[in-house]
Amino acid sequence: MACWPQLRLLLWKNLTFRRRQTCQLLLEVAWPLFIFLILISVRLSYPPYEQHECHFPNKAMPSAGTLPWVQGIICNANNPCFRYPTPGEAPGVVGNFNKSIVSRLFADARRLLLYSQRDTSMRDIHKVLRMLRKIERSRSRLKLQDFLVVNETFSGFLSHNLSLPRPTVDSVLGADVSLRKVFLQGYQLHLTSVCNGSKLEEVIRLSDQEVSRLCSLPREKRDAAEQVLRSNVDVLKPILTVLNSTSPFPSEELAEA
Repeated sequence: MACWPQLRLLLWKNLTFRRRQTCQLLLEVAWPLFIFLILISVRLSYPPYEQHECHFPNKAMPSAGTLPWVQGIICNANNPCFRYPTPGEAPGVVGNFNKSIVSRLFADARRLLLYSQRDTSMRDIHKVLRMLRKIERSRSRLKLQDFLVVNETFSGFLSHNLSLPRPTVDSVLGADVSLRKVFLQGYQLHLTSVCNGSKLEEVIRLSDQEVSRLCSLPREKRDAAEQVLRSNVDVLKPILTVLNSTSPFPSEELAEA
């Protein structure tokens, strides 16, 4: 018998069998559709997302040191995954926690223990303070105008923006300034410090009349005046003036300090 008649008879047999078994036919058609609908619902409920590459923090071996080894075990216990390279992947870097508080504490303690005899920071600070005292003694008195730049706008701000009389402006510019306190308080001249009632912390020494005039101004104007003062101040100007002058001052010792 030829191939095509055999195929036609086989298809007719299967069709006749399925027609007689209606429930089985419906089950064979509905079951794959049901599975396919489940897959579609799962795909719609959980859409696909792009998974980035994982960079796992390295764990130092005991030969790298006790602290990196312990940090690698404790801090990487959950084995986190990062999308960017970790610091420990760089060549020559053992761990990822070299900038942690514990690592810096151990580094500072090691520096203090190993280099405390050769560290001259405190002696250099005392030397600078002695030089500042010599600068203050080399000049009769340092005035506020000695710290202002050449084309300063602070006096104009006091006259026009704050409406202070010219004698008061001249008194403010001629106020005594402690150079040593300027350096100790972070190279800044705090104009508003004269209103806090503490005479010991004043860097700019004003008379009671000028203090009352400045402190009677609103806080916003005082803050604006201090900002203008800071933008017009050059704390190194008196030092450079002394070094360039002909007064007998040990400039070599200051340069060494």
